[in-house]
Amino acid sequence: MRALEPTRTGTVERDGATLTYDVYGDAGPTILLLPTWEYIYSRAWKLQIPFLAGRYRVVVYDATGTGRSTRPRRAERYGHTNRVADAMAVMDATDTASALAIGYSMGGELALYLSALYPERFPGIVSIGGSHPWRVPHPDRAESTWDGASGEEPRGWEKFNREYWARDWPAFTAFFMDQVNSDPHSTKGYDDCLGWGMEQDPQVLWWTIDGSGDFDADDMRRRLAASRVPTLLIHGTDDRITTHASSVVARDLIPGAELISVEGAGHPVHARYPVMVNLRILELAERVLGPGPTDTAPDAMAATVYASAPARRQKALYLSSPIGLGHARRDVAIADELVASHPDLQIDWLSQNPVTRVLRAAGHTVHPASALLASESGHIEAECGEHALDAFQAIRDMDEIMCHNFHVLDDVAAAGDYDLIIADESWELDYHLFENPGLKRAPLAWMTDFVGFLPMPAGGERQAVVAADYNLEMIEHVAKHPHLRDAAVFVGESDDIVAGTFGPGLPGIRDWTERNFDFAGYVTGFDPRALGDRERLRAQVGFGPRERVCVVSVGGSGVGLDLLRRVVAAVPTARRAVPELRVIVVTGPRIDPRLLPQVDGVEYHSYVDKLYRWLTACDLAIVQGGLTTTMELTAAKVPFIYVPLRDHFEQNLHVRARLDRYRAGRCMEYDQLDPQTLADAVVDLLSRDADFLDVNTDGAARAAAIIGALL
Repeated sequence: MRALEPTRTGTVERDGATLTYDVYGDAGPTILLLPTWEYIYSRAWKLQIPFLAGRYRVVVYDATGTGRSTRPRRAERYGHTNRVADAMAVMDATDTASALAIGYSMGGELALYLSALYPERFPGIVSIGGSHPWRVPHPDRAESTWDGASGEEPRGWEKFNREYWARDWPAFTAFFMDQVNSDPHSTKGYDDCLGWGMEQDPQVLWWTIDGSGDFDADDMRRRLAASRVPTLLIHGTDDRITTHASSVVARDLIPGAELISVEGAGHPVHARYPVMVNLRILELAERVLGPGPTDTAPDAMAATVYASAPARRQKALYLSSPIGLGHARRDVAIADELVASHPDLQIDWLSQNPVTRVLRAAGHTVHPASALLASESGHIEAECGEHALDAFQAIRDMDEIMCHNFHVLDDVAAAGDYDLIIADESWELDYHLFENPGLKRAPLAWMTDFVGFLPMPAGGERQAVVAADYNLEMIEHVAKHPHLRDAAVFVGESDDIVAGTFGPGLPGIRDWTERNFDFAGYVTGFDPRALGDRERLRAQVGFGPRERVCVVSVGGSGVGLDLLRRVVAAVPTARRAVPELRVIVVTGPRIDPRLLPQVDGVEYHSYVDKLYRWLTACDLAIVQGGLTTTMELTAAKVPFIYVPLRDHFEQNLHVRARLDRYRAGRCMEYDQLDPQTLADAVVDLLSRDADFLDVNTDGAARAAAIIGALL
């Protein structure tokens, strides 16, 4: 799922090719994102588009021969002359009189040519890791033998060879994309580029190389030496594709050009360090284009927030993860404890549906910029299969959403003058703030109920390698900036942490977490004892004295439809053994109950406020493997069946380990859930008493005490 969809998509015909473009926004100053080498299409800009399109009109297109554009089978159609002509055709087709042009790698070279040939239409350009005819050769790279024999086992850049491409295109692509994504912890960039590169026809790239020298380099040099177009060059000092020294040459050639050197960075600086690059682009855009349509920009909405009282109150910005409703309930409980101990504290919430529904029902103030956040829940739903979610890969594939959402919350934090920021598993804040510690706006309290990405067997060897790399990056972040998190709160006890290590050669998860977190105990969001007599509670929520009530709940993310169907299919069998069985299915706000069958003894509710009251009062529950609901049932000592999503590392490993410690719940595999097996489990559990360990009820107060110490 993308963070932002284009306002419109169109095509333009030129010289036997059909070019496909996207336009974001209807009017205003424009940014043109240029294509790079035809190896990769316009998705290379996925981490820039949402941020820039929040402020300016953005045009992006797939080059001839890539992505959604057509692939003419003529060698002469590929080359710099046609790249320039294609760019101008897209400009004209999108009614773009002028634009800030931004290019990466070969696209940086294209940006230079556009500014040299059409300075009146380009008020500024940005070249990221850019190439040009006068580039400095890489000192560690021997001259490639493009048209020579490749040999039996070519090594390194010997693979840049026409014959070898024809023989083993996948092997060359793997090598080349490894060189492109040379920065540590660039596994996501590598996987993206490898996938995009394997979509390309190597014949197209042969033609791009054969036609690359069709411009007069001396003429370009003279034009650029006389240029007055503001030029920003961004280049990694460890670029293995185009040398950093090449941008030094360009800086010295173009009058007034600025070079930002990113120490130790590789080729795709905009992908590996998107926040930094986005903000530098914005600085140039505001200088050469003026302000964009600020009524749609996140910082404009942030600036409309709340007028301070004459005697300024302390303010906290609370970020609550939208994946499920559990975070919302525990966060509300913690917020209530904070306000009880700091009565003048104003808390503004930045979150998404369905969490915002819980917050509003509890009387809390939702920041208006929440409407600008890209939907993380929607992305998770789009990644699901039949009761299956590779949660780790889903988080990886959420990179553009997380980058966009970080920019939104950074704008809100910058405009809000907050005394404290509280982040409950706001992964985008945690990651990008460690990458950009200079953007820290206020003391930060970070919370999580699990530590460590763990690979699942279905992910294979690659997922094991990548999960370890993600964990190592987190460890390095904390080691490099140990005080960035002013408080780090683990929602649970030390014994709740899974055994094992973060990966081969990495620290033990429990030992590392104990050194870097404070422990609040579990936060249920409610105290079962405060609900009073159970029979009275049953009467209050409408459960009959002789009914055996089974509550079925799958949370708020919308991924539980398949589980609900299997449970409902088992109800007739279960009711034959337990005629007084009443099954209440809570679908959550993102599942339409009309999608489920009508069965005697089954009733549907899309949303139940304070669902924990129903869970405490029922005789049995059937749920997914999410931590919040299962721990609410554990605290209430209600028998339950939980069915973790297949391939979901948190539910299958972190949550299951914690429930095993509490001796709580019966885990069942989704594939086991035929009607008879599930009905037998229901009948069996209805005949048993729960003997779970007690769950502490002071977690919210403990968490609030740790966080409140920062005020």
